[in-house]
Amino acid sequence: MSQDALSSEAPSGRTVGVPAENFPGERRVALVPGNVAALKKAGLSVIVQSGAGTQAGYSDGQFASTGVELVADRDEVFARADIVLQVRTAGANSEAGGEDRGRLRDGQTLIGMCDPLIGAEVMQDIAGRGVTSFAMELLPRITRAQSMDVLSSQASIAGYKAVLVAAERLPRMCPMMMTAAGTISPARFFVLGAGVAGLQAIATAKRLGAVVWSYDVRPAVKEEVLSLGAKFLEIDIVKTEDKQSGGYAREMDEEFYRHQREAMMKVIAESDVVITTAAIPGRKAPVLVTAEMVKAMPAGSIIIDMAAESGGNCVLTKAGEITIEHGVTIDGTINIPTNVPFHSSQMYGKNLTTFLLHLLKEGALDGAAGDEIVRETMVTRGGEVVNARVRDALGLTPLEQSPEVAASIETSSAGEPVESEIPAGKTSADVTVDQDNLADAPGDSDTSSS
Repeated sequence: MSQDALSSEAPSGRTVGVPAENFPGERRVALVPGNVAALKKAGLSVIVQSGAGTQAGYSDGQFASTGVELVADRDEVFARADIVLQVRTAGANSEAGGEDRGRLRDGQTLIGMCDPLIGAEVMQDIAGRGVTSFAMELLPRITRAQSMDVLSSQASIAGYKAVLVAAERLPRMCPMMMTAAGTISPARFFVLGAGVAGLQAIATAKRLGAVVWSYDVRPAVKEEVLSLGAKFLEIDIVKTEDKQSGGYAREMDEEFYRHQREAMMKVIAESDVVITTAAIPGRKAPVLVTAEMVKAMPAGSIIIDMAAESGGNCVLTKAGEITIEHGVTIDGTINIPTNVPFHSSQMYGKNLTTFLLHLLKEGALDGAAGDEIVRETMVTRGGEVVNARVRDALGLTPLEQSPEVAASIETSSAGEPVESEIPAGKTSADVTVDQDNLADAPGDSDTSSS
């Protein structure tokens, strides 16, 4: 559907509100000035809390020049907005955002990163307020949803930044150098997980001149790792099914992780930097780096644990802290993308704008829609938690499907092609991946909620 057609069909008088983020240390903003024109063309008006974009590098003047109305009072933004856009909201900002939940009203729409599986009780509270909410972390990883995928966009930034932080703290240079004073050997990086964040970390470390190794339980990613100039660690362990479910990660059993850790011991002991990206939505991150591994690393080496917010891949990681154990610096910084706020906001704002326009096209703000993107991301509507995964987390019985959803499923099964990024030869029935980097997302370290 063209933008002109969308504009003619969009309901008039609907207002999008963008409050300043209040999660501790959050510098991003949910919408940037460059996104406003597309929303206005779709028949929406936009109000932004004054100063919301300042820390990200977007001034009030830049917003005002696009026709946005600046509002000084946070209460007014929530009171006037029909659609509230946020970076971290609901369960992803359960403490600092508690007051915001009191500002929500019946019939309002909330869109952002919600951490709905960990913060399921918060989502139930939001449902009770009559709010329709969409959690961007639940977006299905299909081809037509790529431009809306906040986990991927933020994870890419997190992977890039993690390498720069490691390089700055490392007491040695990254590239090999031939000098009159002798040859300087390159730093050795080991990236655990070759999802979006992991691949970006590999590419960034290679650009700095480091020798890079990577490991992922998915043999299919070996080619991507090698294409970036890194070496792929192949571990001869008991094979497990290599399938995927919507591109997201599934938890493996402890026996698998034990064999995995034993096999990785040697390469970690020889690494100057270890970057971990393994996180599972709604679950505690798997422990991949043991205290014994840390003790074996060279003095002055670095671990950047991008899964720190969901428990950490290193057993010694402390979320939100930078500690030193056995002479190794362990960085448990959470929410890494907020440290590159200009571009992370630009990418996030584009994701949200595309998603909101899709909701308008599907009529999802006004009634039920059978579209897969809408169905998977919608968490609450009509006073109920409607998302099957979140209901399961709450121990609630499944809701009966609406006629629209049932019709959509029947149509799809009748022969519509399924769009997917899943590699050939795999299915979306059941994932056995544990290295997809959800480091940017809250509850995503690739998702470092991130």
